[in-house]
Amino acid sequence: MLHGIDPLLTADLLYALRAMGHGDTITIVDANFPGASCARQLINLPGLEIGAVFQAVLSVLPVDDFIPVPLLTMQVVGDPESVPPAVAEVRRIAQDAGVEPERIGTADRHDFYRMARDSFCIVQTGDRRLYANVIATKGVIRL
Repeated sequence: MLHGIDPLLTADLLYALRAMGHGDTITIVDANFPGASCARQLINLPGLEIGAVFQAVLSVLPVDDFIPVPLLTMQVVGDPESVPPAVAEVRRIAQDAGVEPERIGTADRHDFYRMARDSFCIVQTGDRRLYANVIATKGVIRL
């Protein structure tokens, strides 16, 4: 155990977050996502939902402020304006962490998969809710 570090942040996840550089992305996904076939590095957190994992990640990860949209969720197929409960939760957590609503975007399913494949790593949760997926771009820590 470490002081001040969320216990959901496993050693593998902390290592990945630390190893990421500015502009690298991390993708946090639900249980239905094709994580094993998409990931360069896959970190499994099967007993957890996206909200808890995303909040833990944001507790140590600076969100990129050099780009206009550093956070992306997956659009609902056939209804891109819809906001599923898991996406609403991700948005609320991001806003609580200081990310303005206009900096949280969406991507269609296939674009999201493509971007996930380019991520530094994919964290697969056990969340069974549909569209419980987010891509976050790492920023810098200023002195």
